[in-house]
Amino acid sequence: MFGRKKKAGFTDFRFDPEKQRAVIRCSICTGEQVAGFRDISTGRFEEIMLIRNADDLESFKARYGITDVSKEY
Repeated sequence: MFGRKKKAGFTDFRFDPEKQRAVIRCSICTGEQVAGFRDISTGRFEEIMLIRNADDLESFKARYGITDVSKEY
């Protein structure tokens, strides 16, 4: 999957706060930020959208009803 571009926008995903937590994965090298959900039991990350600015982050929070999002590097 080399060369695959990430699209800004939402995918169809059902968020279960009992089993998942909201996470922003940040690249130390490029500064790229991707919002998604990490499964608490397996640790698997489900990528939802690319975060380009503060408005993207706010729309991610509003869509899934989230107030707290942790960052992972």
